[in-house]
Amino acid sequence: MGSFKSREDDSDFGLTRLDRRDPMLLHEQVAAEIRRAISQGEASPGERIPQAKDLAAELGVNTNTVLRALRVLREEGVIEMGRGRSIRVTDRPDRGTVVAKTKELVELARRHGVHRDELINLMLELPGR
Repeated sequence: MGSFKSREDDSDFGLTRLDRRDPMLLHEQVAAEIRRAISQGEASPGERIPQAKDLAAELGVNTNTVLRALRVLREEGVIEMGRGRSIRVTDRPDRGTVVAKTKELVELARRHGVHRDELINLMLELPGR
């Protein structure tokens, strides 16, 4: 596979086209493909990845699908989207998964009336920390 290139490099980004028969939602497939590329070292923290329109063209999907995937990755802490449509890798996807699951846990606790301090104390009491 190829790798992500900087915006100035017009060559192929080497991403895999998505399988429209796959039951996974397209934006989730896009996010997974970007996570794969980052995990395999095709882009490291601090490096830019292509703009949404370029990723969309490479993957054969609508730009809005890519933007939705990028929002997911931003919420996970894997990328940051800056001014001028700049997209930079901020962290490894595995850490992003932990951040996403932590947010889910905080939301679950909130829905069940568990306050932040209580949740922190529960986590501190867990074995193996």
